[in-house]
Amino acid sequence: QVQLVESGGGLVQPGGSLRLSCAVSRSIFSISAMGWYRQAPGKERDLVAHITSSGSTNYADSVKGRFTISRDNAKNTVYLQMNSLKPEDTAVYYCNTRPPGVHLWGKGTPVTVSS
Repeated sequence: QVQLVESGGGLVQPGGSLRLSCAVSRSIFSISAMGWYRQAPGKERDLVAHITSSGSTNYADSVKGRFTISRDNAKNTVYLQMNSLKPEDTAVYYCNTRPPGVHLWGKGTPVTVSS
């Protein structure tokens, strides 16, 4: 059974914005901190941001001040608002628990930042 589904990626120009969404099964969402991760070609998958069940957030230095993670408990959804996008933000973005569940990795949603 699919428990995490990412959406919202796409092609955007440098300086533009995107909002990613991740629909999460209630059983996971209700008890887990959630994170957004990304993997660029040829690189390891890295944590971008995470949010606890109580709403506390943390960000990688590379995205701090540009990205905002949030969660909507009524919709069982976690979001990543990405502003001032840079070409180096190009990657496949994944959501997962924090720490991640190995069995939960999905296909992600690709983000390409290019002019």
